Amino acid sequence: MSKRWQDQRIVFMGTPEFAVASLDALIKAGGNIVGVVTAPDKPAGRGLQLTESAVKKYAVSHGISLLQPEKLKNPDFLGALADWQADLQIVVAFRMLPEVVWNMPPQGTVNVHGSLLPKYRGAAPINWAIINGELETGVTTFKLEQEIDTGKILLSAAVPISPTATAGEMHDLLKEAGAIVLLRTLEQLAEGTLKGVSQSGVDPQILIHAPKLQTETARIDWNQPIARIYNLIRGLSPYPAAFTQLDGKMLKIYKAEKEAFSNAVHSAQATVPAPGTPQTDGKSYLRFAGADGFISVTDLQLEGKKRMAVSDFLRGYRMP
Repeated sequence: MSKRWQDQRIVFMGTPEFAVASLDALIKAGGNIVGVVTAPDKPAGRGLQLTESAVKKYAVSHGISLLQPEKLKNPDFLGALADWQADLQIVVAFRMLPEVVWNMPPQGTVNVHGSLLPKYRGAAPINWAIINGELETGVTTFKLEQEIDTGKILLSAAVPISPTATAGEMHDLLKEAGAIVLLRTLEQLAEGTLKGVSQSGVDPQILIHAPKLQTETARIDWNQPIARIYNLIRGLSPYPAAFTQLDGKMLKIYKAEKEAFSNAVHSAQATVPAPGTPQTDGKSYLRFAGADGFISVTDLQLEGKKRMAVSDFLRGYRMP
């Protein structure tokens, strides 16, 4: 008779809200979570108050034992982790684990990743899928191995990306999809019916990476086609948000619309505005010229101001 996954001792590792959905699903399904590992509290906000991770808040509210190591090779942490005697570890949106950690439990470590592996390996798969104009992404469970996001694939599920979806909206869809796929993975692993599929020998053409987002990633290049600029804005909303300059200040753009140059503009080259040129009627629209059209901003935040709709912004702002 196969062993129920709920009878296994499980250690969960994760930090942000994305991980909470999976932890919550495990708890509600009767999982035996013997401990949680999450990031240390960090200073945040203007007052630099110590802030707890979303996973820590959940663990504390449910009375689950907690570890918050600064360094994952620290002997005290490794000893405490071993004391939990986990059969299996689950990682969702945490950080890269050393082998001494991921190889500790007899059944290894299962990771939930926010893409359809082997595409979009890396730290920001949701963002890059949208930035690159993908129409579909998904979630994948796999067994951790030495190289990041390269272990044997267990299960996956595709999730469509709507033409207007932001990274924040896809984040919310994928965290729920990830929780569902994780439970299916654990059930099938316990039944012995799930065999991992190797990622070795993958066609290099599909190995698109999803590196950590840098400041320069978010800077809008108005010489690009508006379709690419639009995808960049969607892919970085709400965080860290694509940005440009307006009157010498940083302007973050959270939502926008595309507006192709009219035939009249194309037929009269002298009237085509230079890329990056802002235009407004002072009431209802603010748009910037791209290579082949305008990006009309609908949701923004000027440096030193709150985030707001463009109509509210224009009521209190005058273009120089």
